[in-house]
Amino acid sequence: MFPSWNPAQPEISDLVVQHDPKTLERLQVNKQEILQIFQNFSNQKAARVIRQIPTTNGFLDPKAVDRLMLAVHWEMQRLAEEFYHGNRVLRILRATIDAMRSNGLSGPIRIVDVGCGVGYTIRWLAAHTSLPMERIELTGVDLNGTLVNEANRLARAESLYCSFFHGDAFSTDLAGQIYISTGVVHHFRGDDLTAFFQRHDTQPTQAFIHFDFQPWALAPFGAWFFHVIRMRTPLARHDGVLSAARAHTQQTLVSAARSGVKNLATGIYGANVWNTRLPRVFHALVGFRQNLVPQVKAKLGGMLGELQ
Repeated sequence: MFPSWNPAQPEISDLVVQHDPKTLERLQVNKQEILQIFQNFSNQKAARVIRQIPTTNGFLDPKAVDRLMLAVHWEMQRLAEEFYHGNRVLRILRATIDAMRSNGLSGPIRIVDVGCGVGYTIRWLAAHTSLPMERIELTGVDLNGTLVNEANRLARAESLYCSFFHGDAFSTDLAGQIYISTGVVHHFRGDDLTAFFQRHDTQPTQAFIHFDFQPWALAPFGAWFFHVIRMRTPLARHDGVLSAARAHTQQTLVSAARSGVKNLATGIYGANVWNTRLPRVFHALVGFRQNLVPQVKAKLGGMLGELQ
């Protein structure tokens, strides 16, 4: 295994921006401390990226980090566009919303994109669908205020009906009925993964749809090839491949979700290409209220695995 592909280590983006877990206040990041983490894994690629970030009194310069993270997320947006990710999300959202309406939910429905970054998925839905005209509130939430500001700037520039917030996606004032995410769940490990799903276990929650890389033997190689060709930022190249290596198995995801969320039926969506055994690059961990399951199954057919 290449040192930079070792799934036991965190990604660079997990460390260069840190927040207080209670207040969500941004914390100073000691450059030498995070360098040491990657040196312990003999990961020289990550170390080179971190060494290039300017410092002040031994701490990473937050403005330099923000510029870097914006560049990475702009590249991630291009990747999402090339993979037609908006269409993929819309298909399962459409089935979920229709099921909710069929079951008598006539009021507004809030969709919350957890860890939205610069808000590509929500902005795509606002630009390409009729959801904003259907009493569907499209929102994104992220702990990184710089990314949230950029998401709102782009939404204003594009005259889109959607909103982005800096904060906790599961807090009382930001919570919704449907939670979605892309490339987020693999950042949570062990008990933290179960704790993440426990945050969904509330009365308003009707469904969740969390897309992420699907792990298989060739996934890191495919991710490496694609990121070398398409990504310009060394951090994006590094973390993109490591994300594929760190992706959770279906068993891990479903087990954690069923342990953390007792009031929703959970399973995997979109695991294989058509009716073959070939794995898709992305799959989704999904959860639905039991009364929604029959309609969702009827809409999605074979793309939806076993729900329980």
